[in-house]
Amino acid sequence: MSETKRLYFEDAGRLEFEARITGRRTVDGRPAVILDETAFYPESGGQPWDLGTIDGIPVVKVLDEEGTIVHVLEREPGQEAGEGAEKVKGLVDGRRRFDHMRQHSGQHVLSQAFIEILNGETRSFHLGADASTLEIGIENITDETLDRVERRANAVVFEDRAVKTYFVPAGRIAEVPLRRPPKVSGLVRVVEIEGFDYSACGGTHVRRTGEIGLIKIIAAERIRGNLRFTFVCGGRALADYQVKTRVCRGLAGKFNVPDREIPAAVEKQGAELKDVKKRLKTVEQAAAGYEARELAEGASGRIVARILAEKSPEGARALALSLVKLGPAAAVFATRSGGKARLVLARADGVAADLRPLAGVLAPLFNGKGGGGPSLIEIAGDQEADLDALVARASSAVAEEIGRHNPN
Repeated sequence: MSETKRLYFEDAGRLEFEARITGRRTVDGRPAVILDETAFYPESGGQPWDLGTIDGIPVVKVLDEEGTIVHVLEREPGQEAGEGAEKVKGLVDGRRRFDHMRQHSGQHVLSQAFIEILNGETRSFHLGADASTLEIGIENITDETLDRVERRANAVVFEDRAVKTYFVPAGRIAEVPLRRPPKVSGLVRVVEIEGFDYSACGGTHVRRTGEIGLIKIIAAERIRGNLRFTFVCGGRALADYQVKTRVCRGLAGKFNVPDREIPAAVEKQGAELKDVKKRLKTVEQAAAGYEARELAEGASGRIVARILAEKSPEGARALALSLVKLGPAAAVFATRSGGKARLVLARADGVAADLRPLAGVLAPLFNGKGGGGPSLIEIAGDQEADLDALVARASSAVAEEIGRHNPN
């Protein structure tokens, strides 16, 4: 089948066109058409496919099959004129197209900025729905150096440099200072950012760098010995900044400090919270001792089972461990804390029983998860669980386990 003429090579801003259907097929159960020419960009080179309509029918995917572009549709188009003769009108989603142009051109600028400042080559690029990623062949980077990369990239944007595309025969491609060797043979399409970057690329791009808008790196992570950067351009950068401004404004109001002092305020509160937790633990341990003595004195059997209203997991654990040191063979406590129902089971050191298997028996009763050691297990599950039923079942299970190991 002959190659489809790609109208976006001539004009990436072209959104409307007319073409003839030259073939039909089915792709993953959906109808698809092949046109003699198209403005729709297929999935390729890390850039997603265009969306839009053909004769009013939504285009759900666009594929490149060895030069032939296949348009997958939501439903079958009409066949009145017959294959090879039917003319259709295509309309590309302009908002999605321009967004992809901005992100892809922004990637070219960012990739060359990494080359200039760190000699960091681009290993891969992915244009996502909300943000894009760029994998660079470096192992680490300081905040200061990352700022330099961003400043350089945005300087190129603000200079509003021309972005040109043209084809170069493979025999002459060595004359072009490409950022990386091309992956195609024959005619090579070059995307040139005036005086800054030359790349072999078949994607859609802006006409001038000023159309890209702000370029902002929002995350970095190590992967495969490289660094992968998440970035946004243009409208995406604005949306990201708006979200973060709202978050900062809320935190600044909560802590009653300027935006720049939020990290220090959070750190201070964290230190204070850590100190409070330490003091609370001391108080809970002391209280557990008193409460454990009261429970031990009032115990009528070897197993003490109680529902502890609103007691923290740490408090329930401390009470259970204190109690089994005072005579009872085991403690079974249930509480609600942190949005979950919780079970705490403990047994005395002198009691030959392993509580660990009971976690697998009790956890499914309230969609719980947990575990522990032979003498102590903890399980957390659904907040609305019936604590009375849980305590009853857990007490029975503990009694059976103790009886199995201590027949007398």
